[in-house]
Amino acid sequence: MKIERLIGILSELLQKDMVTAPELARRFEVSRRTIGRDIEDLCRAGIPVSTRQGIGGGISIMEGYRVDRTLLTSRDMQMILAGLRSLDSVSGNHYYRRLMEKLQPGSSDFINGRDSVLIDLSSWHRDALALKIEAIQTAIDGNHWLAFHYYGPRGESSRIIEPYYLVFKWSSWYVWGWCRAREDFRLFKLNRMEQLNVSAEQFESREVPLPDLQDERVFPGGIPVKALFEPEMKWRLVDDYGPCCFEEQPDGRLLFHGEYTNRENLTQWLLAFGDKVRLLEPEDLRVELLKTAEAMAAVYREARE
Repeated sequence: MKIERLIGILSELLQKDMVTAPELARRFEVSRRTIGRDIEDLCRAGIPVSTRQGIGGGISIMEGYRVDRTLLTSRDMQMILAGLRSLDSVSGNHYYRRLMEKLQPGSSDFINGRDSVLIDLSSWHRDALALKIEAIQTAIDGNHWLAFHYYGPRGESSRIIEPYYLVFKWSSWYVWGWCRAREDFRLFKLNRMEQLNVSAEQFESREVPLPDLQDERVFPGGIPVKALFEPEMKWRLVDDYGPCCFEEQPDGRLLFHGEYTNRENLTQWLLAFGDKVRLLEPEDLRVELLKTAEAMAAVYREARE
């Protein structure tokens, strides 16, 4: 969260003639020593920050320094605020909302119109998700080991990782880090993580490759699927795989062609359509579906007796 704090401090300095280190420390809920290091970082980044000791002293941007407002248009600033608002939808401490409040006053004179982009990155697990994201950010910022219990497709396990990136992809949140158990980089889904613990022990950062988030890489094919769907299921096919995943037949039914990664997930997907789909291929999975349907029918027949 250091970069966000630096942006916030710079915003304060651009809006006010002078601020004091205690004011900034209270505003950003950190120590004066941390503020001092942040000011040094801003100076190293080329921002002409000056400090003056004694009564009436404080921290300010050197006189004559200006930000060219033409670098950011009204639309640019609206997109920045939309991005911050989306992050606040999963923030447990409303940090990004406070950052928006700092940016908006100095920007209101060149922001025209109303907000046109609304993004909510939260989920049904919003409360738990916010706590996890905050804990993981803390671990990433401080290079702390992160321990957790994980529910994976191959069973449950306890993991300890070096966390490096929070990732939002495929409508879910993930953490990318080096796993001590696997001795390699792995992607972990936050909804499957429980009992998170940020260790006091720190790790030395290693060279980190960016996660390869191509759909083909993470969800490789391998199981060719051919199925016939009833016409009223068109919206669901479009929602799941797009309008090019099927061929409309003369009788209105939809011939679906695709590839799936996991047989269990494929079975669950097909069962979710009930009697509105007939699997054509693979043949062996048709037999499994028949057995599953017969077992389900037996369960409900017993419930009625």
